[in-house]
Amino acid sequence: MLKNMKIGEQDRVAIPKDIREKFGLKPKTEVKFQVVNNPILLRKKARNLNLAKWKGRCKRGFTDLGDTRVDEFIEDIRGR
Repeated sequence: MLKNMKIGEQDRVAIPKDIREKFGLKPKTEVKFQVVNNPILLRKKARNLNLAKWKGRCKRGFTDLGDTRVDEFIEDIRGR
């Protein structure tokens, strides 16, 4: 999908609506520019998922349900 755009007076480029919608680009979405073999690529910045802060948060909930591990909980839910 190629679109011809012009750089505006304030050195800005508008991203066409169909592209923004397809890739989930909303106001304040962080993007990065990358040069790869001469073309310039615009990429949506990967979210920094810090899963360590969630470790152990569900343990009490599983214990209250009678399970000690997530795997046991999933097996119970699936009826196995």
